[in-house]
This record gives sequence, C-alpha cells and structure tokens, in this order.
Amino acid sequence: MSLTPATRFRFTKGPAKMDRLEVLRADGRVERLDCPKQGIIPHDMVHWAVEHTLQARGFLGRVAQGEAAAFRMQADAGSDAVERLVEVFQGDQWSGGGSAPSELIALYAVTCDARACAPLPVDEAAVGAVRAVIEDLGRRWAALPVGGVLALELGPGG
Repeated sequence: MSLTPATRFRFTKGPAKMDRLEVLRADGRVERLDCPKQGIIPHDMVHWAVEHTLQARGFLGRVAQGEAAAFRMQADAGSDAVERLVEVFQGDQWSGGGSAPSELIALYAVTCDARACAPLPVDEAAVGAVRAVIEDLGRRWAALPVGGVLALELGPGG
C-alpha cells in the first residue's frame, strides 16, 4: 500500500449503542464516524486487523490515501475483496472464533464468488495471523472503560 505518512485511527468506546472512529490525518484534519456496537470489536477495527496484517488496501487504506471516511465508497476490486474478508472474520468472531481456517477460506471464496469479486490469496497462516491480531485487539478493547480510546496507525509498512 502506498500511504501518506501514517494516518491514525482513534476508536473510542461509547456509552450506549455507538462507538466512535476518528481519522486523524497528517494535515491535522479529523473525520468522525459513529460505529454501531456489535458485541465484538468495531467493524473498522476488524478492517485494521486485516489490512495491517495482510498489507491489503481496503476501507482504511483508502482513507489513509486521502479518500473521505464514509460508509459508502465507490466500488474497487481490491478493497471489495478486503471487505468480504472482513465480513468473514467478523462473522467468525460473532460465532466464537472457532471455525477451522480452511472453513473461513472456503466461506471467503463463496462470498467473493457471490459478489463477483476476486478473492485475495489467503492461506491458513494468514487466517491465523489475522485472528491473533483480532484477539489482541479484542482483549485491549474489552479492557477499556466507556470513553476509553484505542489508537491504531496505518502507514508505510503498516
């Protein structure tokens, strides 16, 4: 990914039905998105885990490259494939995270096929690496009080 000098993403645990994502740009601009609570880490935090670990350009990578942080973006083959993978990991977390890596890879292939996008090359080692990052983020997120912040960066080299 070719990114601007590190873009920071600040996730704040909300008191009710919403958490918050703030995009802190190198030029000082801040963009804010409300994130519906899911019972697991926020959706965009799953994006960070996938994009950072696999060095893949998805929603956060596009935002780090200068696109507006919005819920709807123009279709893009690479980031669409990342979105499908994020959905698979998110579903895995909702079900307790116990699916075999081969099952996640097969589900990812089916999901990409159904949405007519080429899947990223993902193997069992990649699934394990992303899961480890998601589990670490989950522990850190769960330990935060309401109003607590978890800041992550995405930039050159992840």
